[in-house]
Amino acid sequence: MTSKATVQSDPAPILACTISRDVQRFDLLIDDMEQELGEAWGDLNFEDALVFLKQPDSTGMQFVAIAVDSEDESELSKMNDVIKAAKAKKIKVLLIANQVSPSVLHQMLKLGADDFVPYPLPEGALHDSIERLRKPVPVMPDGYDPETGTFNPVFKAKGDRNGVILPVHGMAGGVGATTFAANLAWELCLLPETEGMRVCVIDFDLQFGSVATYLDLPRKEAVLEILTDTAGLDADSLIKSMLTFNEKLHVFTAPADMLPLEVVSPEDVGRILDTAQANFDFVIVDMPSAVVAWTEAVLTRSHVYFALLELDLRSAQNILRFIRALKAEALPHDKVRYVLNRAPKFTDLSAKARVKRMAESLDIDIEVQ
Repeated sequence: MTSKATVQSDPAPILACTISRDVQRFDLLIDDMEQELGEAWGDLNFEDALVFLKQPDSTGMQFVAIAVDSEDESELSKMNDVIKAAKAKKIKVLLIANQVSPSVLHQMLKLGADDFVPYPLPEGALHDSIERLRKPVPVMPDGYDPETGTFNPVFKAKGDRNGVILPVHGMAGGVGATTFAANLAWELCLLPETEGMRVCVIDFDLQFGSVATYLDLPRKEAVLEILTDTAGLDADSLIKSMLTFNEKLHVFTAPADMLPLEVVSPEDVGRILDTAQANFDFVIVDMPSAVVAWTEAVLTRSHVYFALLELDLRSAQNILRFIRALKAEALPHDKVRYVLNRAPKFTDLSAKARVKRMAESLDIDIEVQ
């Protein structure tokens, strides 16, 4: 152990320092420090530690071990000052606590202490703690939010894209529209041809949207703010309201609370889609099963409008209603592409014949199975 005032002609570098009112009260700590560091450590009291941590000599230290017991709780302000001074020098802080109250321990940890070991020291505890302190701090990718454990988009919105809008609409409940939308978006991210392109998925099922659930993402409060105030919408606010899945797919989730589908107008939806289109190369839109006032705004902006169905009567009936509604309003029904989910296997000839008869009776082409 190196004394606080010792000066040698060729001193060994000080790698660590214990800080306490009286280090002799922590004899096990002295033994373990000598075992781990040999002579490359020193000892200071709280007052001297504050002075030393302001000196250039302290810059190269790896960590300080602050040893406290119940009698030191009255000196909490001094201990806190030492922690702040060490963190200002980017020196790791290890707490050695002997019968310290939880409130004091919590406060010291909150100020930035990196690790905690109880005293008397369990066998090998100091060694393990020092090894943890010596590990380099992992570098988090840009956009990582430690509070939610998710990634937020980090690219700068320039409005230099002209994205392809691909809505997905389930013709009946449970046909797999959300699964198809999420998988389509992710597959677009993985294509070699789309390297460098941006893909986003927008969940417009404002009541039961589950894209966030499929991708295991939280729902941001900013989504509701965007939906209820599109007049002030710009590219930066839209991108900030999104989350990132696997650092590639950008997701505008459904709101956390159930909202009426009429909470947004066709103009609101148009602004959101236009902003997304200007900043992404592919915009996948998960639509609600219901046809609402703003469905037209999505359909007219889309390049291809996927309609998901199954081989059952309810899908057939709903497709007939859907086609009649589009034709009655003179909407571009030619953009609709019908996708049969859970299609029969290759060897199921009778079911494949039913698919053919269904398409003929509805006068549609089932292009994807």
